[in-house]
Amino acid sequence: MSLPAKPAVSAGAVVGVSLKMYFGYERTLEWCRAVADIAAAHPAVQDGRIELFALPAFPVLSEAGSVLAPSGAGTGAQDIFWEDEGAYTGEVGGPMITELGGSYVEVGHAERRRIFGEDDDVVGLKTAAAYRNGLTPVLCVGEPVQGTAAEAVAYCARELDAVLHRASSLEPAKRTIVAYEPQWAIGAPEPATPEYISAVVRGLDEHLRSLPGQSESRVIYGGSAGPGLISQLDMSVAGLFLGRFAHDPQALKTILDEAAARLAATAGVSANGVTV
Repeated sequence: MSLPAKPAVSAGAVVGVSLKMYFGYERTLEWCRAVADIAAAHPAVQDGRIELFALPAFPVLSEAGSVLAPSGAGTGAQDIFWEDEGAYTGEVGGPMITELGGSYVEVGHAERRRIFGEDDDVVGLKTAAAYRNGLTPVLCVGEPVQGTAAEAVAYCARELDAVLHRASSLEPAKRTIVAYEPQWAIGAPEPATPEYISAVVRGLDEHLRSLPGQSESRVIYGGSAGPGLISQLDMSVAGLFLGRFAHDPQALKTILDEAAARLAATAGVSANGVTV
């Protein structure tokens, strides 16, 4: 079976899912099979208008990739070590992620910062490791407490600058997916308001694209994101980074449909891919 062409970096929307440590091995594969069926039948995934990827727990990465790749969905890891090999017990380097078929890697999530003490320097080293190994980093940024949108932009821009400056001191900058995840919204019953999200992401998108090597980079939103949200967001928000609200594959299908409809409304293309 031939694989569909890899979506271009200018894909109209980006939808990613991190499964964290919620599912066991078989439950993860069951989810992947359901998502593969959805992706294979979805016109916007098949023609590259939606760039879809999933980040399962590391032991499942290889088999998850085998299930998802034929449908056009990508896979990646939830973490990476900053060195490629060596005496680093329990760590996983970029070459192995790539060897197992991964194309993405999450770095800088608030949980990694809070639980494991990772700071901007560590996140920068991990981002450099992603660049070095041909992986697209999914770089998480977000303010700890809710304030104004301008305050959030300033806080997250400082995080971006610190991380990307450290990364680019080691490796040439490459495309980055920035996941704006306000820390106060992670795990909350509801996401931030659409107006707040749109205002913050507009500022971050402008800042990110002005940085060296980041003209093709995108900003997506995470933090209790689910069905019904993307259609309310400014088009500067390239997509969503999903967690528990994508555990139901049908909820993910709804989000893909909403993303396709939003693209259609702005590009004169129907949700089934026909130009109107």
